[in-house]
Amino acid sequence: MNCWEILGIEPTDDRRRIQDAYEQQLKFASESEARSLEQAFREAVGDAPAPATRPADTAQPGQPTHEAEEASERPLDANDGQVVREVVIQIKALLNDSSRSKDAGIWQAILCEPPADQPQLRREIGRQLEPQVRPMAENGTFPAPVAQFLGEWFGWFSMEEAPEVADERNYPEPGMAEEQGEQPPQMVNFWPAVIGWIVGLVILATLFGGMGGG
Repeated sequence: MNCWEILGIEPTDDRRRIQDAYEQQLKFASESEARSLEQAFREAVGDAPAPATRPADTAQPGQPTHEAEEASERPLDANDGQVVREVVIQIKALLNDSSRSKDAGIWQAILCEPPADQPQLRREIGRQLEPQVRPMAENGTFPAPVAQFLGEWFGWFSMEEAPEVADERNYPEPGMAEEQGEQPPQMVNFWPAVIGWIVGLVILATLFGGMGGG
C-alpha cells in the first residue's frame, strides 16, 4: 500500500490537500495507524506534517476547558469566602419566612446571582447549606419546584424528582360512588310503630272498658 492509498487521496502536489487528508484520517487512527499516516505524509510531500489537532484535544461547546476546570478547583480566596457567607446568610433568612421560602424564583435569584453561580462558590455554598436545607427539601417541606431546583443546582440527585404534595382532601375511593349508586333505596319499616300504636289502643280500651263495667 503506497502513501496515497494510506492517505485516501489521488496523487497530488497540493500540500494543503495532503495535510487535510492526513488530519481527516488521523481522527480515527490508532497509535500504529497514526505512525503509518505520518510516514505516508512524509513520502507524499517530503516533510513532516504540521501538528494536527486531535478530537480529544478540542473542547466541545458547553464543555469546560482544562483552564476552566483548574479555575473551578482553585481554593477560595477572601472575596469568595465573603460571597459565600453573604449567600448563606440570605438563605437562612429566607428559611425563616415560610411563604417566601416556597417560591422557587426567590431561591434562583439568590443562588444564581454572580459571582455566587461560579462552580467553586456553588459547591461551597451547597456544602454549608446541605445539612439544613437538603433534609427539608427531601421530606416535603418545600414544594416540588423548589426541591427540584436545589437538587439540580447543588447536584443533590436524590432531590431532582421531588415527591408531589399529597392532596389531603377526602375523596371517595374509586368505585365507591358506583357501588353506592347501585344500592336500591331503603324503605322505612313502619310496622313496629303501627303495632305499638295498636297495642296502646287495646290497653286503653281495656282500661276504659273495665272502668265502665265497674
